Amino acid sequence: MYKHLLLLFLLSTSVSLAQSDSIFCKQLVAVKQLVKNNHYQPKVINDSLSKGVFNLFLKGLDPDKDYFLKTDIDQFKSDQLQFDNYLLSDNCDFLDTYKTVLSQRINDTKTILEQLNTTVPDYSGGLTLQYSPSKFITYPKDYQGLQKMLEKLVAYKVIANLLDSNDAIEVIKSNFSTLEVNARLDVIKNQLCKIEQFTNTSGGIDRYVKDAFINAYLEYHDPHSVFFNPTEKLIYETSLSSNQLSFGITTEKNKEGQIFIAEITPGSAAFNNGNLETDDIIMSLTANGVTLNTFCISNHEIEAFSNKEDHKTVSFLVKKKNGTEQTITITKTKIKVEDNAIKGYLLGENQDLGYIKIPSFYTNDESLNGRGISSDFAKELYKLQKQHIDALLIDLRFNGGGSMQEAMELVSMFIDQGPITIIETNLKETYTIRDSKRGTFFNKPVVVLVNSYSASASEFFASAMQDYNRALIVGSTTHGKSSAQSILALDDTGNLGFCKITVEKFYRITGQSHQATGVIPDIKLPSIYDNLDSGEGYLDYALTKDTVTPQMGFRPFKTVDYASIFSNNKQRLANNINFKDIAKNNLKLRASIFEKGEKYQLTLEGIKKTRETKSDLYFQIFPEQDDLPLIKVSNTKATQKLLDINKENQTLNADIITQLSKDIYIAESYTILKDLLNLKN
Repeated sequence: MYKHLLLLFLLSTSVSLAQSDSIFCKQLVAVKQLVKNNHYQPKVINDSLSKGVFNLFLKGLDPDKDYFLKTDIDQFKSDQLQFDNYLLSDNCDFLDTYKTVLSQRINDTKTILEQLNTTVPDYSGGLTLQYSPSKFITYPKDYQGLQKMLEKLVAYKVIANLLDSNDAIEVIKSNFSTLEVNARLDVIKNQLCKIEQFTNTSGGIDRYVKDAFINAYLEYHDPHSVFFNPTEKLIYETSLSSNQLSFGITTEKNKEGQIFIAEITPGSAAFNNGNLETDDIIMSLTANGVTLNTFCISNHEIEAFSNKEDHKTVSFLVKKKNGTEQTITITKTKIKVEDNAIKGYLLGENQDLGYIKIPSFYTNDESLNGRGISSDFAKELYKLQKQHIDALLIDLRFNGGGSMQEAMELVSMFIDQGPITIIETNLKETYTIRDSKRGTFFNKPVVVLVNSYSASASEFFASAMQDYNRALIVGSTTHGKSSAQSILALDDTGNLGFCKITVEKFYRITGQSHQATGVIPDIKLPSIYDNLDSGEGYLDYALTKDTVTPQMGFRPFKTVDYASIFSNNKQRLANNINFKDIAKNNLKLRASIFEKGEKYQLTLEGIKKTRETKSDLYFQIFPEQDDLPLIKVSNTKATQKLLDINKENQTLNADIITQLSKDIYIAESYTILKDLLNLKN
């Protein structure tokens, strides 16, 4: 009987692996064809591609160099110039070695951690640590090197946990042996749990390695091409939408590794149900007869399970604060994606200037005209205009982009006909997109506030407004992404997954490009995020900057002599202690990221001193905001009426207004707008 069951198990396992390999083969063939037919700049499959994909693949498999040994990397190097041959011959079996070695190293890590349950690390000062930038981090030389690395990891976390509980070193020392054992067992348990959540991801190590290879192949073509499974595609599209089907809960992981409810969205299904509460521990989720136990799984797995399209109703088994367990069944409802919600505000004592922050260029497929952010923006701008604003501040900081169509609609509100952008396709054909609408929706002064995390569609909007002399661009040089992507299915059903592929580049109406260099603001303001090498130009395999010949002329708005505005701004910055501190602190932040730290001993004293130094540095770089507001911020009358009815959002609204009123970039932009108005008058 036992032999019969074992045979059945082995047969089922081999069938499962064979099916998995068959799917991967189909995916690989489909990805190659998709890139060849649709990518803006498909690359030849040759030794150069092989070497590039090899390096990206290893980085994707073990990004923090936690598992592989240097001897493993030396073994893998025989494939460095072979991946192109595997791809050209449709060989799908070449990943077996990587799966085997990664599984072995994960098991080695488990074994070492389990041994540390009964082995006390060296806390005498014999072990030392040193912060190193990622480019200096190396793989452990051998198994002994892995042991030493994990011993240091456990020792550091044990002492850190003890100091978190009580930072009085003498108190800890008085009962160190007992406290250390309990802390070490907890640390090791959590580390083992992290490994389990890594191996427990959907599809396990097998799927993880295959997805890493597909993504390496795509990333070699450019940093924005990526593979999605159906659930990942849904999550991505939701992030660019103004509405979504959702339960309305946000989950996080606590120190014990438990998934708990961190937030419940007002008006959501969970909020209206009333039985789920913040701090409830989620034990399991069940949908369509499938149960996901939450022990040792990542928060991402919870998000993926709850976001599956066919999981519209889910039963949550939760543990309450009083220790009782309860099963609560909830069905998703449509809610507004708060991260993409926009509101207009009034700036200044006289409420004469408008402010709108655009978090992303999201879409709304359910609206009558299919418009998302452009429609919502127009509504908020209309409310501001009803209160007779004299100028407008548009905030695009940390706006990573979204729908190019929405950005084009937004530009058309501020210009009176004319070209908006030049597009170049993967066939190297160029065409000009123009605004054919007569008139403008707003014709008063505009400032657009940007930073180094303003990217893609937000850069497109800022550059068009700059080229038309329609706005002053203020802030930091933007990210430098001047390409557009489409999500394409690998097969007719979508079961094989999807690829977000870079299909075209867009250019300014002058024929110039901000690809890899970013949009340079008319007025630069110091930022804590300057000089962090985070722009497109620092990404491996980013598309290069070039130009095209414009096919259509355009009529910019009248050129204004901004010399006095620039001079006033320069003088204010020279006298503004906050901006001067930001410039100094930026240098400290850059040094803390890109330079090696000092070595310190893995002792109570050594770690406490290092933590205190880091904490002091953090509060120097990111000081708490002053209590006094820099500028008055008010709701529009229309917003205030809604808040009077909807009490749930009043606290959130008050927090937003407080935050905006203390923002030095908004305050300076307000002053620039005032200078603009004075200049025009």
